[in-house]
Amino acid sequence: MSVKRVLQYGEKSLREPSKEVHKVSKKIQELVQDLLDTMYAKNGVGMAAPQIGVNYRVFVIDVSKNDEPLNPIVFINPKIIKKSGSCVAQEGCISFPEAYTDVKRYSDIMVKALDRQGRPFVLEAKDGELLARAIQHENDHLDGILFIDHCVNRFETDEVLAKHKLPPIEPERLIND
Repeated sequence: MSVKRVLQYGEKSLREPSKEVHKVSKKIQELVQDLLDTMYAKNGVGMAAPQIGVNYRVFVIDVSKNDEPLNPIVFINPKIIKKSGSCVAQEGCISFPEAYTDVKRYSDIMVKALDRQGRPFVLEAKDGELLARAIQHENDHLDGILFIDHCVNRFETDEVLAKHKLPPIEPERLIND
């Protein structure tokens, strides 16, 4: 397929909730491949459909390290069904080039979704590992929520955004879990 243009923070559609996928069609298969191609081209860990301007509940993740083979995971219509604990870690986003800030997430989660072939699966991610944080980050994109909405310090985050010529956070969108 192809590498797509990634929407940048400030573009309105990043804040819009996504629609359920009713059928894992050829169109959805192509979307998955575009997400993977774009994520790898941008050296990302994850990519959600809204980031390339497609309003469907689909995201991809690959947390493999440089010396490991690629291990993409496809999530269609994901739902986080269990969450507990908390952790704070630096996060960034391909839609926020080079802007990183401390974000609070659940440390342990369980998600159910459909895979690339439309088969249901359940995946557990624990101990605040990258996979757990990435699933929450990408899943948020499907609801129009961005990582900065979970920031630990809104003033530091605003400074980071300003340094990268990005709009400030929207205080009314801050999430205090």
